[in-house]
Amino acid sequence: MNEFLWVEKYRPQTIKDCILPQNIKSTFEDIVNGGELHNMLLTGTAGLGKTTVAKALCNELNLDYLLINGSEESGIDTLRNKIKQFASSISLQGGYKVVILDEADYLNAQSTQPALRGFIEEFSSNCRFILTCNFKNRIIDPLHSRCTTIEFNISKAQSAKLCVKFLERCKYILSEEGVQFEEQVLAELIMKHMPDWRKVINELQRYSTSGVIDSGILVSLSEISLNDLMLHLKDKNFKAMRQWVANNIDSEPAAIYRKIYDNMNDYIEPSSVPQAVLILADYQYKNSFVADHELNTVACLTEIMAGVQFK
Repeated sequence: MNEFLWVEKYRPQTIKDCILPQNIKSTFEDIVNGGELHNMLLTGTAGLGKTTVAKALCNELNLDYLLINGSEESGIDTLRNKIKQFASSISLQGGYKVVILDEADYLNAQSTQPALRGFIEEFSSNCRFILTCNFKNRIIDPLHSRCTTIEFNISKAQSAKLCVKFLERCKYILSEEGVQFEEQVLAELIMKHMPDWRKVINELQRYSTSGVIDSGILVSLSEISLNDLMLHLKDKNFKAMRQWVANNIDSEPAAIYRKIYDNMNDYIEPSSVPQAVLILADYQYKNSFVADHELNTVACLTEIMAGVQFK
């Protein structure tokens, strides 16, 4: 089995190969065809391809770029040292350079982000900036005004077409890696994690260690397991709820929150539904940056257990 991460090995190198809604894809194709890159803010949930698009634009326009991960290098020193040194020097390729600030919503909003707006203006003749983020409300307004914002939104109408395209991509990857698979299982895995394409590929690589992707590897977040969970919450059985989380933590926590949200009217008294929505929204937001997803999920369910009335 190849030791490289599949998400990197099979990362699309061109906009054409990126799996995106056509209205968004056309925007980036126009940039490539026009040959002019602007400062941009790419925003949307995890795994949709924001960083991939940023890299593909640089590759196709033959531009030197520097990738900075805002969640790892969020301090002002990153600007003063790495970014300033890169942005102020001349590109060996000719033309301008590009700084890709990945997960820019983790950059310090009191120091790094305000300083960045000055950098964007100071090096405008030599450098462009592409910021990616999951939560655009965590990016200060002066940066919004200096960047073209492109939201990676996928409507329900677009989801089916994109899932079909991604199914073909997954089949190609598994064939290249010599892994046998059942197409129905691939479809189930995609539907379980979409639109987080990165998560799907990571899960495929994890499951592929056995050499086969079949029905034995998937544990779906089924209605039966949801019924069990809601019963534990109604009975205020913390121990059983905690065990349920431990058994299902391989599922994306955001999918658990969504499953509860979609089915809450069947289990929760109407008067308590607004409170449940607020709790779920709060913990789904926290899910993107907490260190321990299991603990965060248990905390969410504990608050629901204590704060809402069940039927």
